[in-house]
Amino acid sequence: MISFLLSLVALVAGYFIYGAIVEKAFGIQPERATPCNTMCDGVDYVPIGWKRIYMIQLLNIAGLGPIFGAIMGALYGPAAFLWIVLGSIFAGAVHDFFSGMLSVRHDGKSIPEIVGIYMGEPMRKFMRVFSVILLVLVGTVFIAGPAGLLANLGMTGIFTNKWFWITVIIAYYFLATILPIDKIIAKFYPLFGAVLLIMALGIGVAILFTPHSIPEITLANLHPKQLPLWPMLFITIACGAISGFHSTQSPLMARCIENEKFGRRIFYGAMIGEGVIALVWAAAAITFFDGVGGLAAVLKQGGPGLVVNTVSIGLLGTVGGILAILGAVACPITSGDTAFRSARLVIADTFNYDQKGMKNRLLIAIPLFAIGISLNFVDFAIIWRYFAFSNQALATVVLWASAVYMAKNGKFHWIVTVPATFMSAVCSTYILIAPEGLKLSTAIGYPAGIAFALILLIAFLYANYKRPNVELAAEVSK
Repeated sequence: MISFLLSLVALVAGYFIYGAIVEKAFGIQPERATPCNTMCDGVDYVPIGWKRIYMIQLLNIAGLGPIFGAIMGALYGPAAFLWIVLGSIFAGAVHDFFSGMLSVRHDGKSIPEIVGIYMGEPMRKFMRVFSVILLVLVGTVFIAGPAGLLANLGMTGIFTNKWFWITVIIAYYFLATILPIDKIIAKFYPLFGAVLLIMALGIGVAILFTPHSIPEITLANLHPKQLPLWPMLFITIACGAISGFHSTQSPLMARCIENEKFGRRIFYGAMIGEGVIALVWAAAAITFFDGVGGLAAVLKQGGPGLVVNTVSIGLLGTVGGILAILGAVACPITSGDTAFRSARLVIADTFNYDQKGMKNRLLIAIPLFAIGISLNFVDFAIIWRYFAFSNQALATVVLWASAVYMAKNGKFHWIVTVPATFMSAVCSTYILIAPEGLKLSTAIGYPAGIAFALILLIAFLYANYKRPNVELAAEVSK
């Protein structure tokens, strides 16, 4: 229990201490006009108060990852606690802050455009395609996941039919994608947010008073199948520690933030909030089933969805459990809708296609949803595996782009260079040894992955220390 409580304290302290360091290194400019003030269009660029934006950002980024991912990551044992805390503070929140604030500095542009500014046109083109693919995968994953949870709530009749819920969720996603952001998303999210907070608080408090013992942190790998801790844990727990998907969501709020001084509260703070959710579910998954063995048995029987249902009702009773399950449903639903919305905006930015008119939005949204619906007939496990790796690969690219920004402007780049290098090692090692990768032995994969990351670091240092530290014209323009 001590490790769990200290982890919660560390996450909060990380926001106030390291978050302030990151903010100072970036150099916010409270007097500078933000995109919602200079480009207000009543659709995507709409001024919204920071408290509401924080809740929207938290719901946008907190999909199935901090719940399902944390539960799957808990199979490795309490070492998962350590990755959630350190990953959230030093990697995930840094990634989210920079993806959001760089978008603010560049007229609310989508992340492929931001990456292109700092890493060149070829990378911009690659990121445009890669981001849309990832967003459609996210939207698809976040249709099937919540539909399954809702179908197993204990209701009767048509409400037990997963395809009924898939239809309802797709209809909601479509409306949230094409309507102005303040018509559905900004209005419904406070309700979703309340349910989410009740879920996290209820489960978090309940595990403190359960007769089961919360294990203390250990670096031992307790995975039943002895899957390697490195790099599998760092891919499995993505959204609860660092997630490239977040960088696709941050520009949505960058178009609505009223002042740069709110950047740390919204972008860095929302990631810390998600870290708390992941920590609660990782601890609950290990604790409720008396260890990794019991958790593995339940996962084998019904997957993470069964874990959520069993833990929620077991800790909070029927009524409280249903509220907790609804909170778990709110997470993916409020990420799936903005995943499709972000995909629409990435495509619109790519072709400079104005989105004020409903017809233009429909011309992009309809094909996107046709693809998303068709992917629901593909095995969920296959989609999730490719989503997990793509997610971390995107985060790595965004961190490197942020490091280039800092170096070019003569700022302390190491706050992003270090996590960029670390995540490069994670992703390259994963693709070398994973079953869906090259399936090499760890004796080859480990040193090769680390060597690749070090080569990237050396190349970055060489390229950015050769040139003078001059701010880009887009950065200094007011």
